Amino acid sequence: MKVTESSSNYDDLDKMSTSELLNGINAEDKTVAETIKEIIPSIEKFVDACYLRMSNGGRLFYTGAGTSGRLGIVDASECPPTFGVDHGVVIGLIAGGDSAIRKAVEFAEDDWNQGWKDLQEYSVNPNDTLIGIAASGTTPYVIGAIKKANEFGLLTGSISCNPNNPLEQAAQFPMTAVVGPEFVTGSTRMKSGTAQKLILNMISTSLMIKLGHVKGNRMVDMQLSNKKLVDRGARMVQESLDIDYNEAKSLLELHGSVRAAIDSKKG
Repeated sequence: MKVTESSSNYDDLDKMSTSELLNGINAEDKTVAETIKEIIPSIEKFVDACYLRMSNGGRLFYTGAGTSGRLGIVDASECPPTFGVDHGVVIGLIAGGDSAIRKAVEFAEDDWNQGWKDLQEYSVNPNDTLIGIAASGTTPYVIGAIKKANEFGLLTGSISCNPNNPLEQAAQFPMTAVVGPEFVTGSTRMKSGTAQKLILNMISTSLMIKLGHVKGNRMVDMQLSNKKLVDRGARMVQESLDIDYNEAKSLLELHGSVRAAIDSKKG
């Protein structure tokens, strides 16, 4: 029996009050961060290895099915606006293609070869890195891609939630957060999904900082794609240069980025 499929610690959910449901879910969620804390050394090893490749121009790919695939796509899609990197630097793939982001594609995850075929569209090379994401650690689409990536010299990592699973055994850098039974038995979109999201946050944020896209604690390369972000950027410039807000905003608009605006005065 997979831990992710084991029976919930709670019974008679359908008889619980709203308060009981919410407090039960919250109690389970509280355990996730502590579980991840135990595997930080594994995450650290992966991040350091991936950084070496990305600092030499390598890309980071995520692959998964269902919730796991969607989480990878969310993380990848947030890197360009947050850190100013090109959309081709961090790439998320999901079994069944883009249509599966919104609607499940039946049996797409069961194809052992399709994951690697999807990666071929990006002309992957040994400088790239692939993370396989699967709560169960048994998804053929993901495992097949990881095994092929190993054969072709890519760096491989995995994020899963069952101990000693096939995906963990296939990846060079396994990151396994065993969060235990879900509140609703088998619903891995809950604690397992939360664990995957937290680990993805840790990986991409740490990598972007190490690659130089943060100064101090500021997202100096973020895209200025709406009024809220322009205002945030102007305040960053204001605080960094100790100048008037309007002057900071003018500098930002002139130079087009927080980094360039700050460097124009500090350069």
